[in-house]
Amino acid sequence: MVGSETHHWALWLLIFGSFAKASAAVTGGGFESCDFQTVYNFGDSNSDTGGISAAFTEIQPPNGETFFGNHSGRFCDGRLIIDFIAEYLGLPYLSAYLNSIGTDFRHGANFATGGSSIRPPGYSPFHLGVQISQFVQFKSRTTDLYHKVSNHRNGGEFISKLPRPSDFSKALYTFDIGQNDLAYGFQHTNEEKVLKSIPDILDQFSIAINTLYSEGARAFWVHNTGPIGCLPYSVISQSKKGNLDQNGCVRSQNEVAQEFNRQLKDRASQLRTQYPDAAFTYVDLYKAKYAIISARKQLGFHDPMKFCCGSYYGYHIECGKKAVVNGTVYGNPCPDPEKRISWDGIHYSEAANLHVAAHILNGTLSDPPIPLRYACHK
Repeated sequence: MVGSETHHWALWLLIFGSFAKASAAVTGGGFESCDFQTVYNFGDSNSDTGGISAAFTEIQPPNGETFFGNHSGRFCDGRLIIDFIAEYLGLPYLSAYLNSIGTDFRHGANFATGGSSIRPPGYSPFHLGVQISQFVQFKSRTTDLYHKVSNHRNGGEFISKLPRPSDFSKALYTFDIGQNDLAYGFQHTNEEKVLKSIPDILDQFSIAINTLYSEGARAFWVHNTGPIGCLPYSVISQSKKGNLDQNGCVRSQNEVAQEFNRQLKDRASQLRTQYPDAAFTYVDLYKAKYAIISARKQLGFHDPMKFCCGSYYGYHIECGKKAVVNGTVYGNPCPDPEKRISWDGIHYSEAANLHVAAHILNGTLSDPPIPLRYACHK
């Protein structure tokens, strides 16, 4: 574990070292740090910090084992990219909106839930439209409560866990959603129909942005979707002879993801024109994730098509459960999650998430190329 911790510190030095260089360039252009004190996140299981676990069945260990050591509500052995974003900004990890236990919303809230898509139907009832409705209600109710409690002589401790009404317009609004729109389409239709559905998916995304803008949001940080064809689950269930690329990923699914990302980038550009006083940062998560898969050996990772927890090899056993089939025990996690890119066949490991964070927070994979701390600038 010592070597792993040293490696993690080296990556954080990479993040801040790259940030220092980017900062010099940005501040040279007259920009100042945005000083984000609150973050509101919308997404799926890639950024869910406890929403789906609170709504339905608690996510079981060994999820969370690497960093949290207990039930973290995350589909991961440790931290997600949204957690590294919070650390980078010097903020506490985001409380899930649906989690009523131990929540603190002073520095934002997380509306992401596992299985969510931009548009219904999908794997989860909490599609993006529902998440946006939850935010609107959250903003209205907490603002009203804040004003009521602030006038009460004993309201100090309670109000410290509420967002300040003035922070909503200064907050960073992050998005990591869209992967399940593609996955659901692949599962229930075909790749051609998924391609045709992209404009409508992005229309729904624009409606969500429009609503947030009307609520005062001005700084948007938008992740594109990752290489879905590189998920071990995709390779196991969807691969066909001759349809794998040089890294063993399902080529056709990645091509659909790239087309989705191309249109998402165009949509971000349209939104900038529509809302000239807002800042839209498009982040190329696909490139960051595919780069890790391509450079896995140099980075010390094992085969990216092998995962650490659960099973899809003949028997579907979710991470956190065990089964004995013909005398073989399935479900025990691997002893070296820090060397795995995939945690459970669908979600990335903490080690992989850290590498992705190291490559996106400094702005080198963003359009415009602005580090996260400056994402309120156009």
